[in-house]
Amino acid sequence: MAEIESFTLDHTAVIAPYVRRIGVEHGPGGGTITNFDVRLVQPNKAEIPTAGLHTIEHMLAGLLRDHVDGVIDISPFGCRTGFHLLMWGEPEIPAVVAGLTESLRFIAEEAVEADIPGVSEIECGNYRDHSLHSAREWAKVVLDQGISHDAFSRVGV
Repeated sequence: MAEIESFTLDHTAVIAPYVRRIGVEHGPGGGTITNFDVRLVQPNKAEIPTAGLHTIEHMLAGLLRDHVDGVIDISPFGCRTGFHLLMWGEPEIPAVVAGLTESLRFIAEEAVEADIPGVSEIECGNYRDHSLHSAREWAKVVLDQGISHDAFSRVGV
């Protein structure tokens, strides 16, 4: 079986919240994709409830694209501590952190139910499992702690 980088990461050594570059892939056609670990809560100490994480995911899908160029996808970790963020090119971590901070600020302070995209039975495979209240509260927790530019020390917060 292939070695997966995130399974080799010492989850006891990281200090969330942070954005970490996992790796850069260069495709045969010349395209470059960067994979980021967007960790919102401390592994094995906290996890975002499914409904809140689901709502954060739906909102970040659009909000991050409004703040950072090159977003391909943002997908939650199964452990519910954060997301994989795939982007074209090799974006700098501070730019990703700035876009993420602005996106979470909107969720925490301004979002209303109508701002959550894709929440109908037609648009979502589990449309009943959303919570703006939970998303808002967790976004506040992350913002209060600050998002580090480094996974192993508090940088740029």
